[in-house]
Amino acid sequence: MLSNGRVFPDYEPTELGIAAQLAVKAVAKATGTPQKDVEKKLVALGDIGLVAEYFVSRKRQSTLSSGQLTVEKVFRTTQEIAKQVGKGSQERKLSLISSLVTAASPIEARYIIRTLLQQMRVGIAEGVIRDAIAKAFNVSAEGVERAWNMKSDFSEIAVAAKKHGENGLKKIKLEIGKSVQVLLAEKSPDLKTALGSFENVAIEWKMDGMRCQIHKQGNKVLIFTRRLENVTRQFPDMVKLVQKCVAAKDCIVEGEAIAIDMKTRRPLPFQVLSQRIQRKHEIERMVREIPVQVNLFDVVYVEGGQLFEKPLRERRKILEKIIKPDDDFRIIGQLVTKDLKKAEKFYKEALNNNQEGVMVKNLDALYIPGRNVAGGWLKVKPTMENLDLVIVGATWGTGKRSGWLTSFVLAVRDPDTDKFLECGMMSTGIKEKKENGMDITYGDMTEMLKPLIEKQESGLVKIKPKIVIEVAYEEIQKSPTYASGFGLRFPRFVRIRNEKSERESETMERLQKMYDMQKK
Repeated sequence: MLSNGRVFPDYEPTELGIAAQLAVKAVAKATGTPQKDVEKKLVALGDIGLVAEYFVSRKRQSTLSSGQLTVEKVFRTTQEIAKQVGKGSQERKLSLISSLVTAASPIEARYIIRTLLQQMRVGIAEGVIRDAIAKAFNVSAEGVERAWNMKSDFSEIAVAAKKHGENGLKKIKLEIGKSVQVLLAEKSPDLKTALGSFENVAIEWKMDGMRCQIHKQGNKVLIFTRRLENVTRQFPDMVKLVQKCVAAKDCIVEGEAIAIDMKTRRPLPFQVLSQRIQRKHEIERMVREIPVQVNLFDVVYVEGGQLFEKPLRERRKILEKIIKPDDDFRIIGQLVTKDLKKAEKFYKEALNNNQEGVMVKNLDALYIPGRNVAGGWLKVKPTMENLDLVIVGATWGTGKRSGWLTSFVLAVRDPDTDKFLECGMMSTGIKEKKENGMDITYGDMTEMLKPLIEKQESGLVKIKPKIVIEVAYEEIQKSPTYASGFGLRFPRFVRIRNEKSERESETMERLQKMYDMQKK
């Protein structure tokens, strides 16, 4: 777990609650360095882990530690840090972090601090850990991955592989309360292609909401997002709906939670619901202001039995048996047809109801968690034109991106005021190093934009509007965050438009028009 900067599994809601400023104070305390000197070095190095290594290596007087650091000691102390809550918790956390840094060698200090901030930056993702477990205990990578998809906790998987080998991995099953990797869909170019991909198809609305995996065990309910984050605390209303509408004693069901307008009952965009997903305080107020509707579409576990080996048509029937629907908790509508005209009508209904598009599903397909499975689910959504936007800001990178400008602020032009209004922030699509001659790297962007920097404050820079780039995106959304009133969902760099001046970039009027077209 520590090797990829994790202390708890994804499904565990416990958080370390360590901000960068607390890490700065801990490094200062442990090394006897003035805090302002630590902050100054952080600006220069861009990585608090490297800063910790630097000052630990230069301690004028070594402090006698209580004992040599071990992996177990770091792990247990880190868990102890997470338990500190309430009055005086920050001071207690500071003391625990400082004790680790004080006992650490310079290189140990670097990775202890990075671990605590969950910023390891050593390129160890799930795939590397999977292969390492397979190699260490002479089991197959496929077996490790299958176990990981069932139970997202590599520590349990490693123990099972060490003790019982391949058989140990096969015995790992679903467990209520521990989130499962979800089945993902592939994108289809159009509805006709999607319909022709399977012999037996069902079409469902693709909703603009939060994919939710709901675990019920007796009266206990847990809710996880697509990324396996535990958001049960943020959705007490959804917990009550599950308790009321799910007849099964034990089950795991999947669906999409959407925000709805209190007066019209019409769906609201995802960014409205997102205010609840990250909410830590005033949860009851958000429940009142942003009610949700849950639309279920699958079930993977009922009364002790896994349903992965059953085709979708059978899982749907099981789902219908265990749900007592009401207006706010129901099974999503489904159209079973190969008729293109009927499918197109269903698709238009989805778009007219403010949904993203449709899902075309193979009724004969099994549920394979954690993969984009050919022959399973296909998503069909409108394709929007790319936009030519101006870069008006950026942030300085940290870690291995230190010294580069990253996360570029995008803007459109308002012809009435001749001002540039922000409409999003983009980093995707730019490379760290060239893989072919056509790639644009962060280094290229930094070299191009550095002469245009007008103002710097901390890690943020304001850039003179001059560079125009082509940007792809998934959706235009209303957003109070940006001056334009709009934000791009998942913007992606396509190319630099050297042939265009900033005055030839997209206007506020065109952005509004594209938003209106999207709604239609």
